[in-house]
Amino acid sequence: MQVSKKRKEALGKYDTAKAYTLEEASGIVKEISTTKFDATVDIAVRLGVDPRKANQMVRGSVSLPHGTGKDVRVLVLCTPDKDAEATEAGADFVGLDEYIEKIKGGWTDVDVIITTPNVMGKVGALGRILGPRGLMPNPKTGTVTMDVAKAVQDVKAGKIDFKVDKYGIIHATVGKISFDAQKIKENAHEVISTLRKLKPSAAKGIYIKSISMSATMSPGINVETKAASV
Repeated sequence: MQVSKKRKEALGKYDTAKAYTLEEASGIVKEISTTKFDATVDIAVRLGVDPRKANQMVRGSVSLPHGTGKDVRVLVLCTPDKDAEATEAGADFVGLDEYIEKIKGGWTDVDVIITTPNVMGKVGALGRILGPRGLMPNPKTGTVTMDVAKAVQDVKAGKIDFKVDKYGIIHATVGKISFDAQKIKENAHEVISTLRKLKPSAAKGIYIKSISMSATMSPGINVETKAASV
């Protein structure tokens, strides 16, 4: 596989075999990003869990101190009595039956879907469409609630949901390359700290096996696994 000139330059700015502190990695990721747009910064955390077992599933949500830097599009599926509350809180789309039909037709042009418990019977039928896209509302992540205003405000302010994939890895956005390194570090620290608190009692051995930070189209930077304890 041929390595591009820009990638060679990026790889020459740090030691790919070394694990850096979260602060160091947050600075390096800014140095090696070469995109002309405001790239997204992500972390990937490999956990010592077996996601095939229900008692080792890791999922949850976290409010990033400095937000994601992204304009999050929110759809609220609710009965008419909640329409005004959702709209005033900043939801981009509000309704029920018309949006359910749009989703059945293939429309999923949103980042987060919030709903109230009393309409989950209708929303549940969309599981095959929303599930694979990570859009299915879930009480555990606060996206099934009667307090739709707070849910919308939290998401707009930087609350993100995460779920371990079939390989045991959590992928999470921790900001934009335009953020200063300190903000990237603090957002990443919050995610890792939250993951530590969610360690399943059934998980044995090393829980956080590895951490990698990268920006859109950049190589990954190894981060010390003790990152959240500093």
